[in-house]
Amino acid sequence: MIIGYGIHGMGLEAISLFQNMLVVDQKPDDVTFIGLLSGCGHAGLVGEGMQGLEDAYKLIQEMPLESDSLGPEGTRNFVLLSNIYSTDGRWDDTAVMQKSLGFKKIPGSSWIEVDGVIHAFLGGDQSHPESAKINAKLLQLRAEMKKLGDSAEANFVYQDVEEEEKEHILLYHSEKLAVAVGLLNMHGRSLTSVTKNLRVCGD
Repeated sequence: MIIGYGIHGMGLEAISLFQNMLVVDQKPDDVTFIGLLSGCGHAGLVGEGMQGLEDAYKLIQEMPLESDSLGPEGTRNFVLLSNIYSTDGRWDDTAVMQKSLGFKKIPGSSWIEVDGVIHAFLGGDQSHPESAKINAKLLQLRAEMKKLGDSAEANFVYQDVEEEEKEHILLYHSEKLAVAVGLLNMHGRSLTSVTKNLRVCGD
């Protein structure tokens, strides 16, 4: 359940369920903490995410054997912590942690199949032969969305850049590029499907 809440950015619900686990003396495991951190990170709950890390550390210290609680998912845990720091504007903490641990985030990529051809994108990708049309479509969609009152969710950009640059980054996320290709190639279709290697951005 905590993972489900985390995937959907429902940080408060993830925290509540985590606290209930502790009340009934049910020991959380590494998956529990990943879900908790994910929920906190996507909901911008920095303090709560830090408390979750402290709880994980205490649990690891209490284990009788040498712990591998961070296990193969260890890098993902640190990426979640990095995202929590970034959401809180703690850019120095983010940079120090990433440099000292020597890890890099897996870039988000999305793809769509149109008429038997796979069109794949990374964020900000301009390598597609139809990039000019794709960009124009995204700008058109963005203008229409703004008229309807939508605004870019800048807190989903985990980089220390100006607000205008954050909006630009969000506009060219990989899944949006793939959606634009789908829309440009509907040809009477009413349904299209985009696949992504990571969680879709909340924006």
